[in-house]
Amino acid sequence: MTDRTRYNSPLTGRYASKEMAFNFSEEKKFTTWRKLWIILAKAEKELGLSITDEQITEMESNVQNIDYDLAAKEEKIRRHDVMAHVHAFGVCCPKAAAIIHLGATSCFVGDNTDLIVIRDGLDIILPKLARCIHRLSRFAEEQKDLPCLGFTHFQPAQLTTVGKRACLWISDLLMDLENITGVKENLKFRGAKGTTGTQASFLALFNGDHDKVLKLDNRVTEMAGFTSSYSVTGQTYSRKVDLIVLSALAGLGATIHKMCTDIRLLASLKEVEEPFEKNQIGSSAMAYKRNPMRSERCCGLSRHLMALVADAQQTAATQWMERTLDDSSNRRISLAEAFLIADIILNTVQNISEGLVVYPKVIERHVNQELPFMATENIIMAMVKAGGDRQECHEEIRKLSQAAAAEVKEKGNDNNLVELIKKSDYFRPVQKDLDKLLEPSSFVGRAPQQVSAFIQAEVKPVLKAFEKDLDVVAVVNV
Repeated sequence: MTDRTRYNSPLTGRYASKEMAFNFSEEKKFTTWRKLWIILAKAEKELGLSITDEQITEMESNVQNIDYDLAAKEEKIRRHDVMAHVHAFGVCCPKAAAIIHLGATSCFVGDNTDLIVIRDGLDIILPKLARCIHRLSRFAEEQKDLPCLGFTHFQPAQLTTVGKRACLWISDLLMDLENITGVKENLKFRGAKGTTGTQASFLALFNGDHDKVLKLDNRVTEMAGFTSSYSVTGQTYSRKVDLIVLSALAGLGATIHKMCTDIRLLASLKEVEEPFEKNQIGSSAMAYKRNPMRSERCCGLSRHLMALVADAQQTAATQWMERTLDDSSNRRISLAEAFLIADIILNTVQNISEGLVVYPKVIERHVNQELPFMATENIIMAMVKAGGDRQECHEEIRKLSQAAAAEVKEKGNDNNLVELIKKSDYFRPVQKDLDKLLEPSSFVGRAPQQVSAFIQAEVKPVLKAFEKDLDVVAVVNV
């Protein structure tokens, strides 16, 4: 039950998925510590140390039997979390107590657990990212032909299509998928490296047998589910690893911030909206409002995710020699929050992508307000083909464009440039062709074809690796 007299993180209290919240839970952390102590004991036994099957069985039967009150009491006395849990494990495993943590430093459980949690966190994130790409690619295909205003500097520019704009979001997400996949594939285990990374304690345990020390390192790495360990470490694995991980997650945050900002702007234009539920309230005062709260949440959390990479940068930069302990307190916060936020915003973006609402009539009105100006070059070319003088035509349409702009800006009326052209004797040679010259689909270039080609060539091949995960529905808690 939540203690409402103490601060509780909204990341877990309001937003996080069960799977990512568990991944950074105390239960996951401390049971993994115990599993690592068992792996170490098994590997040491295989290599000839005096450890019995009975001791290992006792440890295995008590993985979940954690006396958290006793561990907290011991940590308060010892000011050392690992030794507190070594003691608590030993109390429930009296036969194995003498060999728990044998030859290891605290980072054997601390750092190796962090690497397991990072690996498992990436395994949670990657399918969710793939689902976002899948949903958006489906939306892009559906909307690939719908012309809309393109914007540069948030000023109307050449037309694009709703689907083509979505492909800009997808393209960035594909880069994130590639980066995060690369991070996971390159992630290694710390293994059994000893107090300062020299494996001196294990060399002593095995009476100077270097081969057995190497086999121990390889064996614990294998049993923990990793294919390799870092060849050299200090007391910790290099905090550069955390920086690489958080940089990839921060990159995802930047992508989602950009995408959700676009959706917020489009919602303001009333062209595209995120899902709005039947009983959802946009404002406690303004009952008519349909605020893009999901996109706003993603932007707010993404800002924090992007900021967290600075923690990893500074932690990596300030590690002294083989290590210093100022990393520990920071990493408890920065690693967990980065993964929790990445998970939350992906769940939310999937939910948004599954329910995007498009308003074609509003989009058409906005296109019609600007298209006459954009079509002036086409009209000039048509006049020249009909025998007109290019410079003279340019001047005539410039004057009409200025008059239409004044009508829009000074009087607040609709763009009447087309009407002015239709009334002009000068433009009589092309008046019959104006509707064709002003057809929006003729102004989008290859946007529809680009969408189809992009999805076929770049999206679908990547999604094949996630086929079994694509049908999962996202849950947004609040």
